[in-house]
Amino acid sequence: MIKKFIATALLCAACVYAQGASSEAPPAVDAWKPLQFLIGTWEAKTQGGSAQAASSGAYSFQPELRNHVLVRHSSSSGCKGPLDFDCEHGDLLYIYQDPEGQVLKAIYFDNEGHVIHYDVSAPNPTTAIFLSEASRPGPRFRLVYELKGSIMSGQFQMRMAGQNEWKSYLEWSGARK
Repeated sequence: MIKKFIATALLCAACVYAQGASSEAPPAVDAWKPLQFLIGTWEAKTQGGSAQAASSGAYSFQPELRNHVLVRHSSSSGCKGPLDFDCEHGDLLYIYQDPEGQVLKAIYFDNEGHVIHYDVSAPNPTTAIFLSEASRPGPRFRLVYELKGSIMSGQFQMRMAGQNEWKSYLEWSGARK
């Protein structure tokens, strides 16, 4: 009798587990279609911007967490800059849909304690624009990636409150690794 009870309980538990697993819809692969050109590992060499830094390194965009987020990881292999430039900079950028199936959003974290919330758009198949939310006090930030041929270019820009012009803080480019 106890064996039948245990067998029945295990069978019910397995059915409940299987039902729960199958009812979770897999993430849409099409969610990353507008940003597909970003996916991969890229070289990064800075060549301009008001930061006046010269650095090299790499970054990658990869889907993670069962394709629910697109994550940018970066690494630096050499840097020279003014005293107030953080050559040991580290950051993460998470791109996601909020809610799933809707517009793309991103959140940025770095080792200096900065957190930036972005709205993400892809005005054409080779450009992505990350624009910080206007509702936050202080400057607005814009992160732009553009693929021209085999070279990915990027700009991190700022616009101070009350100004119309975006100013590049850091600019970089590089080929796919």
